[in-house]
Amino acid sequence: MMLKGISILIICTGVLFGLDWVKDIDTAFHLAKKENKSIMVFVESEHCRWCKKMKGRTLSDENVQKRLEHFILVKVMREDKNAMQYLPEVRGVPTIFFMDKEKRILEDILGYFDVLDFTSYIDDVERKMAK
Repeated sequence: MMLKGISILIICTGVLFGLDWVKDIDTAFHLAKKENKSIMVFVESEHCRWCKKMKGRTLSDENVQKRLEHFILVKVMREDKNAMQYLPEVRGVPTIFFMDKEKRILEDILGYFDVLDFTSYIDDVERKMAK
């Protein structure tokens, strides 16, 4: 029983501390300009099971986390009116926007994606950034 509890703690710690998330979109844009990075905005809602799966399965993957080290990461709630003013209409959650430091959308994706499909979107974004 104790071993099971420790295993759960280790798994949860990895999920919580694997990625460095900025708390709000204004700070993300400020850091993106300062650090000359692009931004990944993860739009979620509190009761979205696909958002939880995306965070728990895809975004917790070690390879995905390595690929996202070059981005400023921010999670926003769909109900956050301040954050939504910077984004196009969100048709559902999870929605992810990859944006440049000038707030232009490089890529947007709607829904849950597994690791392989999500890394292919990161590839697309990196090609667009290299232009």
